[in-house]
Amino acid sequence: MPQSLSAVYLHLIFSTKNREAFLSDPSIRSETHAYLSGISSKLDCPTILVGGVQDHVHILARQARTISQADWVKELKRASSLWIKNKAPLLRNFAWQSGYGIFSVSQSNVEKVTSYIAGQEEHHRARSFQDEFRAMLKKHGIPWDEQYVWD
Repeated sequence: MPQSLSAVYLHLIFSTKNREAFLSDPSIRSETHAYLSGISSKLDCPTILVGGVQDHVHILARQARTISQADWVKELKRASSLWIKNKAPLLRNFAWQSGYGIFSVSQSNVEKVTSYIAGQEEHHRARSFQDEFRAMLKKHGIPWDEQYVWD
């Protein structure tokens, strides 16, 4: 086969450092989601949806064949952090947490994960980011140490 083809979908989750509510302004949050989507597209990882609330983001994207997961996340965080810090004086101390969670999504679950991301505001009226993240880790069978998962 002369072509290399791929269809790998990933659900990426990461928070602001110490879960500070840097993205509480809906317009800043919306612009940040759009900016993240643009960065991802430039890395040949087109997004299906970027969403989240004041202290974290969810990105559902199709992974490119030419970039590692770690490099994709590193560039998303680097570029968006620089951009956010220049948006307003109140955001000059903005930072993302150093870690992240990334989970595979089958084609048959893309719609379900898209709906989940779209419902983040409602979802987080009853559940904290930490509880949500722990549930995702459990669901995917990923062991973690509470001492190191939060920053």
